[in-house]
Amino acid sequence: MSYAMTLALQEALYQRLSTDADLGALVGGHVYDALPGGALPDLYVVLGAEKARDASDAGGAGAVHEFTVSVLTERDGFAAAKAAAAAISDALDAPLALSRGRVLGLRFHKAAAARVGSNERRRIDLTFHARLSDD
Repeated sequence: MSYAMTLALQEALYQRLSTDADLGALVGGHVYDALPGGALPDLYVVLGAEKARDASDAGGAGAVHEFTVSVLTERDGFAAAKAAAAAISDALDAPLALSRGRVLGLRFHKAAAARVGSNERRRIDLTFHARLSDD
């Protein structure tokens, strides 16, 4: 198994999402790897949890990474969050280049939409699977 590509995957995801024009038009460039201090915008994206499992084979080291990208909003309804979630899915449909290893496949796995806290905040968690090879 190789967990060595996790930082390269995180960097590529952040780069792709933070520079995507369609997503940027919706969230105003508010894509975070770590939440900033102070007040947050009313619509933003944050990279979330990640799990990795071995996917090595006779050809070399590899791993499957399951990661979450979340959309959070305090706007009424889910429309703005769903539009941003769709833009994330579209942005991650194109190949990603990693600084270490390569992406053999990246696919959408599932999503969960919910009201959070006092029902003023909406959250959509998008889960993706990335199969990486360390070659």
